[in-house]
Amino acid sequence: MTVPIVTAPRVNPLQRIWLREIGMERLWVRPAPAAPRAAPGPLAGASQPAMPSPEGSAAPRSALRGVDSASADRAPDRAAEMASELTGVRPSEPAPDQSAPRMAEKTQDRATARPTERSNGRPGIPASILNRTGPPPRPAPKVVEEESVETARIPVAEAVKHANLDELREQVLACSACGLCQGRRHAVFGHGATPTRWLVVGEAPGEQEDRQGHPFVGRSGQLLDAMLAAVGMSRDKDVFITNVIKCRPPGNRNPKPEEIASCSPYLMRQIALLKPERILVLGRFAAQTLLGTDATIGSLRGRVHTLKTDEGVDIPVIVSYHPAYLLRSPSEKARAWQDLKLASRMV
Repeated sequence: MTVPIVTAPRVNPLQRIWLREIGMERLWVRPAPAAPRAAPGPLAGASQPAMPSPEGSAAPRSALRGVDSASADRAPDRAAEMASELTGVRPSEPAPDQSAPRMAEKTQDRATARPTERSNGRPGIPASILNRTGPPPRPAPKVVEEESVETARIPVAEAVKHANLDELREQVLACSACGLCQGRRHAVFGHGATPTRWLVVGEAPGEQEDRQGHPFVGRSGQLLDAMLAAVGMSRDKDVFITNVIKCRPPGNRNPKPEEIASCSPYLMRQIALLKPERILVLGRFAAQTLLGTDATIGSLRGRVHTLKTDEGVDIPVIVSYHPAYLLRSPSEKARAWQDLKLASRMV
């Protein structure tokens, strides 16, 4: 009567290599048990006692030993057959040196391509990510818009401290204290009468100002000239016009705090050199810069403020709406007219 042989689950060659890569070959592929040694008997030819079989019959120990030894003898043959199936070379032929490493690499690549398999002991993370040794990706290059928010590269305050009006103009035209210099056509220093009675301060040059190099040109400049003429003031004889920002921001956007900080020393030096009787501030950013406040323009207009210079001189400051805003909101022109009359009464 034959005795059933219990063998390990059959694993194909590809599965065996994959199990070896992840360190689980011993759990799934178990070698055949070694044949137990027979206890030495009193006589070499003495018969051995029988062992009960599953059906209740007795089977001699010699038969079982023969089965175990046959399984152990067949184990190397099975390994050789599986290796021959894997490499395509018969056991009697010499196997090439590169076949096994290539197949192992293919198997590893196939295993790492699946995000749910284990890689280097960490579930769900491909080995190509864990074993990455290359340099980190380079950051994207900065554009002009990003560079314009950087802090000032040149200490402007020290450079303008002792400059006269002509030297200050040259410094403004050559200024590179912030990123706005890279996108400008012309830096706008200012234009008007010197000496001057009124100093008109706007926010920043627009597209037409950037092309021509003069402040308040185009429709907003025409409206400003008409407003000044209504109170008996002229751009060429009585008024000097400038801006807080000397270069045009991209797309006519609002000036940024870093840009205002870079240009403010130029404006303060202009005030010290021109010594105006009045300062008419047009727009929220210009008013907040000169007065050092974050209040809205609606709360600042309609009254007289005071600017104290480094020489200890107090200059009256009147806040009003920017002409570009008045072109978009004609209903506010009445309030702007009140601001002009307030400035003219103080002359």
